Amino acid sequence: MKRIVVLGAGESGTGAAVLAQKQGFDVFVSDLSEIKPEYKRMLDSHGICWEEKQHTEAEVLNADEVIKSPGIPDKVPVVRKLREKGVPVISEIEFAGRYTDAKMICITGSNGKTTTTMLIYHILKNAGLNVGLAGNVGQSLALQVATCSFDYYVVELSSFQLDGMTEFKADIAVLLNITPDHLDRYDYKFQNYIDSKFRIIQNQTEKDAFIYWENDPVIKAELAKRDIRSTLYPFALERGEKTRAFVEKEQLVMQVLNSVLRMPVSELALEGTHNTYNSMASGLAASVLDVKKEVIRESLKGFHPVEHRLEYVATVRNVRYVNDSKATNVNSCWYALSSMKTPTVLILGGIDKGNDYAEIEELVHEKVRALIFMGKDNSLLHRFFDKKGKQIVDVDSMEAAVQAAYELALEGDTVLLSPCCASFDLFKSYEDRGRQFKECVKRL
Repeated sequence: MKRIVVLGAGESGTGAAVLAQKQGFDVFVSDLSEIKPEYKRMLDSHGICWEEKQHTEAEVLNADEVIKSPGIPDKVPVVRKLREKGVPVISEIEFAGRYTDAKMICITGSNGKTTTTMLIYHILKNAGLNVGLAGNVGQSLALQVATCSFDYYVVELSSFQLDGMTEFKADIAVLLNITPDHLDRYDYKFQNYIDSKFRIIQNQTEKDAFIYWENDPVIKAELAKRDIRSTLYPFALERGEKTRAFVEKEQLVMQVLNSVLRMPVSELALEGTHNTYNSMASGLAASVLDVKKEVIRESLKGFHPVEHRLEYVATVRNVRYVNDSKATNVNSCWYALSSMKTPTVLILGGIDKGNDYAEIEELVHEKVRALIFMGKDNSLLHRFFDKKGKQIVDVDSMEAAVQAAYELALEGDTVLLSPCCASFDLFKSYEDRGRQFKECVKRL
């Protein structure tokens, strides 16, 4: 019997273990951290052996194949040893893809992934399709393949998930943008990260769709270098020769499969240029699947924004508080600051992933009244911003950050939590960070 070892017992690892057991494999789960109680219960209910707070090499290295959770870097000793032994190490998505014939609509990009994924899912649900939501959002793809029978999956894919995929194919691939992120995982080489993102179109044929932002300089340069077989669906603000979605006279226009959809940009539920791109990508994906224009139009009008992404929290003393905790890289913060229409008190900080803050320097100069640095180590932020002439306050908790913002902001300002950094120094996750922000604001 083939032995499958799953490294990491979070959402993706536990789901992969359940699917592997259903397929008749000998399954063992190993996690270097403590496993959450709900995942222990799920593993126990399926009779799957697991260990926590260690990787017992004798149990792991005898695997025929290993499914690695995306959060585990390739550099950890046990993964290196597996590779030296020639044991295949794959992702949960790669594994799940073997056991379903469902159509895969896959979304990646440095920013906008979650919003676009949720928006596509929203449109397809409204169209009455039998569709699951997976990847970085929703339940793990493997668990759904094991326990449900969807005809379509909308899958948000990070670069880490894409790294572990070889045979998996996206029927529709959406690539929103590429800006430097997670460079600590890619030997600080931007090209390595770019190559990872472009894995979303590997194995595609001319029958498959590739939807992408036409004016992204990185994507543009890569397209010139690569032989891409997919059918191309570029989108941009301005219409080019081959652009399939664009804005013309304040109207969003989409051209797919001999039909044209038009709607006023002002009617889109999501505001801001970056969200116009997200709406274009989502509309194109639905159009490729032949969803009716009326359904797409109504869905784009009626969508509710994603939690922790430019999420309005409250107005206190005529100061707006906005939760953009999902901004774990500099480019996400750039989008957030771009959409600010008032002077802003900006809360930054956390675990720096090799950030280059030059990208937001001009916007900080133009729009930011004061900076609040919230992290265990703010030295890199100080190194960049100290001489920029802004008032700076250091804090080491969300409560202190919100209190400082309350004191610094003037009437008519916006307080923006858009940290540019990972959250794990002071918080469990970016969700935990965002929720704490909202709770502290509501106590003001």
